[in-house]
Amino acid sequence: MSRRRALVTGAAGRVGQAIAIELARSGFDLVVHHDRSSPAETLSACRAAGADATAVQADLAHVAGCDAVVAAVLARGGTLDLLVNNASTFVAKPFGDITAEEWDRTQAINVRAPFLLVAGLLPALRIARGLVVNLCDIGGDRPAAGYAHYSVSKAGLIMLVKAIAVELGPEVRAIGISPGQVAWPETYDPALRAKIANRIPLKQAGTPEDVARLVRFAALEGTYLDGVIIPLDGGLASRY
Repeated sequence: MSRRRALVTGAAGRVGQAIAIELARSGFDLVVHHDRSSPAETLSACRAAGADATAVQADLAHVAGCDAVVAAVLARGGTLDLLVNNASTFVAKPFGDITAEEWDRTQAINVRAPFLLVAGLLPALRIARGLVVNLCDIGGDRPAAGYAHYSVSKAGLIMLVKAIAVELGPEVRAIGISPGQVAWPETYDPALRAKIANRIPLKQAGTPEDVARLVRFAALEGTYLDGVIIPLDGGLASRY
């Protein structure tokens, strides 16, 4: 039986790495996108799980970078079962201090790149009757102070899920996963982490592996899911 094929963006570490490894263990061959961080650990783990895994480096803030990722995927075959748009930029900045350049880069990486990747890989996705998974965010519905440019970009990514489902079905499905706290920023000290975790109804943060398992389920078992945004936040979105 031939292995399925997937592209995961931003897969050198954290959530993207966990997704790539979970997919490799579940019968997918991988194209692993990365920007500046080394993908060596991800590739090693995927290959140890039996996957044919290769890496492509590109800055998704630029159209040329998106084109390079599309070309790398198509060079390895004409079908694509799963596209995971995980790569994202997340930088805190007070509303009045956000520059036009910072705004544009955030929208380019977080919204335009997923659109360009879907558009460029659309024939391959259609042949495979593939799935697009966008890693959205609770901030796309509930903005936090200091992240206006990020929250707006994630709101756009949520709408992109719905647009894909409406316009590209039944050949292509799309879902969004909206994580809460699943990967701690390195700058968060133990006291801040405890404070944040205490606001979550389950009183604990999630993990990148929680996201990875949901991606696997959507791709292999949840085949009637389409056009929906699935919260993965321990109940955080339900509180006042």
